[in-house]
Amino acid sequence: MIGMSEVFLILFVPVFVFVIVLWIWMLIDCLKRQDDNFAVGGNNAKLIWVLVIIFTGFIGALIYYFLIKRTDSSQIC
Repeated sequence: MIGMSEVFLILFVPVFVFVIVLWIWMLIDCLKRQDDNFAVGGNNAKLIWVLVIIFTGFIGALIYYFLIKRTDSSQIC
């Protein structure tokens, strides 16, 4: 019979993997992005976003995704 710890692991592991993958994906995207592709922030925009993503973790990655990555992708199409 499956106990509570197994159920917790079954639910927690995929969520944890998703959070880590999203965080790494947004950090890599921010580091590879040209400085002039940031909407605001001037010359220090990349540095500011890298620090936000690193120090705020998953929340910073979500903010970056919705403010920078998603708006940039919608402008391309």
